[in-house]
Amino acid sequence: MSSTTSPFPRIADYAFLSNCHTGALVAPDGSVDWLCLPAFDAPSTFGDLLDRGAGSFRFGPYGINVPTARAYVPGTNVMTTTWHTPRGWLLVHDALTMGPRRNRDTVTPHTRPPADDDAEHLLVRTVECLEGELEVELVCEPAFDYGRVPAGWTVVGEDDHAADATGAGQTFRLSTDMLIGIEGGTARARHVLAKGDKAFCSVSWADGLASPADAADAQARIDATIQFWRSWLARARIPDHPLRHPLERSALTIKGLTYMPTGATVAALTTSLPETPGGERNWDYRYTWIRDTTFTLQALHYLNLDWEADEFMQFVADLEPNTDGGLQIMYGIDGRRDLAESTRDDLSGYEGARPVRVGNGAFDQRQNDVYGAVLDSLLLHTTRSKHLPRRLWPLVQSQAAGATAAWRDPDQGIWEARGKPQHYVSSKLMGWVAIDRAAKLANIRDDDTLAARWRATADEIRTDILEHGVSERGVFRQHYDTDALDASTLLAALFGFLPGTDERMRNTVDAIDEELTENGFVLRYRTDETDDGLSGKEGTFLICSFWLVSALAVVGEMGRATSLMERLLRIASPLGLYAEEFEVDRARHLGNFPQAFSHLALIEAAGRIILSDYMAELSL
Repeated sequence: MSSTTSPFPRIADYAFLSNCHTGALVAPDGSVDWLCLPAFDAPSTFGDLLDRGAGSFRFGPYGINVPTARAYVPGTNVMTTTWHTPRGWLLVHDALTMGPRRNRDTVTPHTRPPADDDAEHLLVRTVECLEGELEVELVCEPAFDYGRVPAGWTVVGEDDHAADATGAGQTFRLSTDMLIGIEGGTARARHVLAKGDKAFCSVSWADGLASPADAADAQARIDATIQFWRSWLARARIPDHPLRHPLERSALTIKGLTYMPTGATVAALTTSLPETPGGERNWDYRYTWIRDTTFTLQALHYLNLDWEADEFMQFVADLEPNTDGGLQIMYGIDGRRDLAESTRDDLSGYEGARPVRVGNGAFDQRQNDVYGAVLDSLLLHTTRSKHLPRRLWPLVQSQAAGATAAWRDPDQGIWEARGKPQHYVSSKLMGWVAIDRAAKLANIRDDDTLAARWRATADEIRTDILEHGVSERGVFRQHYDTDALDASTLLAALFGFLPGTDERMRNTVDAIDEELTENGFVLRYRTDETDDGLSGKEGTFLICSFWLVSALAVVGEMGRATSLMERLLRIASPLGLYAEEFEVDRARHLGNFPQAFSHLALIEAAGRIILSDYMAELSL
């Protein structure tokens, strides 16, 4: 189905809004096609992203669907859309608003210390007529519980400026300075604006359904939200370098995917956006993957965002482990363990990609790399903060014990393959990372006995990998029983398993660059060589391409690294965002969106290029 015939906007054309509790996707025509209330992982209230009848909320010029320009207010997650109609010009602002914290949050209770500013639990939209005269349209058609329950509407007050939508145990309030009419499950309003006129609407799920009083109040809330994001970004260390703007957008995206009440981060805002067009590779990514911890900590510390890094580390420390002391590969953003997977068979899926999944059946898989992710994060955080909190030392011991017990066993690997378990090299690599980092943490605590024991285990894992995980041509294998390539072996360069001068490391980087790419972009693996339990081809994985940038930098190929980075920047969405995959044949983004892992890998790759450029300046 081509982009001109599909009723679904291209994934990369969506704008991402966030209040660090939930997020929204806004289509180019001004429709909110994805919003889950009150949190990232709640059932969708506006779900047109997955079915064109699953709920939407449009605010824009009547009869015009293609905007003239869309952009973020610089340094923020606040959107502006400029419209040119036959009779005039219109400017729209969209924001999930932030404001000063006044009372305890009863909508999404906090387990972390509350910040000075927090979510207002409001989606606020304002319009201003810049020139001429035009008609503005509001169409709010929610469908609760992933499209299953149409809204029942109740008009509030006597002036027809507010109405409550109720369904599936939820209620939100639509407020506007326009006159609302109810047509079945839809609230509608139309109003003519002349030059200088302004109007607003909002959706509130706040305590008491508090809403803006008028257009001036709505604009003030958007202004406060702009100030929030800019003040937050001012704390980040963003070097003055050509990569500054992608770093800023990635930082804002990672913060926007953070669940402020607990410090968790979601892997992506969405569920079931397809990795294969029309295929079955559709997953729910609205959870926290422990694997992401080390990449999240690296990015946050690189950007000097130490508060967010500590919040995330405390979330990890609070998680309930398995009976063997290890952590699950993923948890809910509230720390819950059960993420049982189900399907919503009544939804069409994005461009027919089914099934639509809620929950993630991989939550109880065995993936041995999780120990390395936790312990690398702990070492990085301890080194940066110069302090290992007492409550985290038992976590070091339990994760080291788990890695020691598990590293010889097969598992499902970093990509959560649903085929039979294998001795994946990346899992062994992360086992080595786990014990290597544990030994270094033991040294920090002056525990020479534990450090020596863990160092011996790390050396044993290293020997095993180099004996069984390298092919005859000196390239890291996907797993011990194949010579197939896997982009996850690039982690050997990123985590310092081998120095960049080692021939095996260089061979692996070159082989992946030359043999595991499509038009220069990196695949996870060849689906015809890997038993992942699924059918169909998949696109190139953006995180793997960014990993290759970093790995090329590690082996000293800065020219190739910079060239690939420039290509990756050119395929960013119009608003600077990245999904999970990139389909090279049609030059479009695929998979859940925006994807934290893609932006985290961008930050690391950019950091390595910037460091190299600065070092080159020093050597002039």
